[in-house]
Amino acid sequence: MLAAALLAGCAAATSEPSDGRSTARPVQSTGDAPPSGKPVSFVWEKAHGGKLETSELEGRVSVLVFITTYDVPSQAQVKYLANLLRDHAPRLNGVAVVLEPPENAPLVAAYADALDLKFPCVLADPATTRGEGAFTGLHHVPAVAILDRSGREQFRHLGLLNERELESAVVHVEEATGVKKGVEPAASAPKP
Repeated sequence: MLAAALLAGCAAATSEPSDGRSTARPVQSTGDAPPSGKPVSFVWEKAHGGKLETSELEGRVSVLVFITTYDVPSQAQVKYLANLLRDHAPRLNGVAVVLEPPENAPLVAAYADALDLKFPCVLADPATTRGEGAFTGLHHVPAVAILDRSGREQFRHLGLLNERELESAVVHVEEATGVKKGVEPAASAPKP
């Protein structure tokens, strides 16, 4: 009986309106990660060597999915991101941020290979994995953060976003920052 109630609750929590509208809503961080705040700053190890720095993402809207290698919803979130990027390249950046300890680096590389990821898969630093650092309060998986072209976090969602919800969130960020209209407000324009 308890299992049936839990399943019913999960189904209700993930169902969408019949008219096709997205139910995705930005979720405020439990820490200091206000939308339109300062640009985030990070340096993460890529699955196959090298580092990914914030500056590499500037100039495009960037979708970061926070995942683990052993979680089925995380794998689904990576697939949804891959589909979004396939349909919207080169307009967007995408990054899979794995929230696991550094000793899992070989597993993270194998995960990226197995899924044939065409975008960076990185191992978060210990502070990010604990929910500290650039994305304070974000230590749930899967989760999504969307950065504007200047590297400021504009959207955060804790939990799985399907493809339609993910695209809707990207469009929302693009419209809010002027990208969709082709003119970005001067306050958030990337540095030359």
